[in-house]
Amino acid sequence: MQADHAQPPAAVKVLPRKGGPSAVSSGSRKQPNQIHYPFWFGGSASSMAACVTHPLDLVKVRLQTRTGDMPKSMSGTFVHIVKHNGFRGLYSGISASLLRQITYSTTRFGLYEELKSHFSPAKNEDGTPAEPPSFVLLVAMASASGFVGGLAGNAADVLNVRMQHDAALPAAQRRNYAHAIDGLVRMTREEGLASWFRGVGPNSMRAAAMTAGQLASYDVVKRTLIRLTPMEDNMATHFTASFLAGVAAATITSPIDVIKTRVMSSHGSQSLPKLLGEIYAAEGLRWMFKGWTPSFLRLGPQTICTFLFLESHRKVYRKIHGLED
Repeated sequence: MQADHAQPPAAVKVLPRKGGPSAVSSGSRKQPNQIHYPFWFGGSASSMAACVTHPLDLVKVRLQTRTGDMPKSMSGTFVHIVKHNGFRGLYSGISASLLRQITYSTTRFGLYEELKSHFSPAKNEDGTPAEPPSFVLLVAMASASGFVGGLAGNAADVLNVRMQHDAALPAAQRRNYAHAIDGLVRMTREEGLASWFRGVGPNSMRAAAMTAGQLASYDVVKRTLIRLTPMEDNMATHFTASFLAGVAAATITSPIDVIKTRVMSSHGSQSLPKLLGEIYAAEGLRWMFKGWTPSFLRLGPQTICTFLFLESHRKVYRKIHGLED
């Protein structure tokens, strides 16, 4: 279950949950009430966001794995995809992308909220409001959640990269997976179950960094804006916090993202040190931020959409259950 903190106003009765009723009497001091949201909210919100931002993710992968005379710019890559594959080509691999969100994002969001609920309860044992968790604690919880999420979603991530990169390969080298399930079956049959964990090391590290950059940053920025500025807990605040979280996530994960994409899209097995040596010899230190702009242009909207959808999920849940904002 996911947890959030809300403060019911005075004279408003909060509907009871399992574990006993809770009420705020007239004239009493407002106390935070802990609301437990369904575990799957994060995965649902991320899946909805993926449907919006998938073309940007596709362009990022094509830029990171470009060969020969392929376009070097984001706009050129867009035009190349539409010219050769039509507008449907911009959604190549969408089934794998959705499978990735269902596994990866559901795990990381759900586990992060569970950890927050456990390590940062709404109230102290004496009933007084508890201090919000520190940024360091949030980063630690988000990193751990992201790492586990990376493990859970690695197979879908391999498929996502392969299906997005497939159309850029020569016809003889294309895998031509029909959809995500077909890809999983063929990967198992042709390469064994070990293929599900190709690149799991850099992918899990990226997931840990990504989750720390997104979730921890979002929580801290949102909390700071509400506490230190006239902004309230509304869409404007959610948009601002999620935009800044997207900037942080794109910067932190850029080097890991390049490595992950190279490893997952390769046909053979190659050690990480050797791969890094080859990339550095060919591109210098610029490789660390290759594709940063399309990565941010994907992560920014994706992060914004994810948190706006997530906050909408929470708002609807509170309304259905009679819990005041």
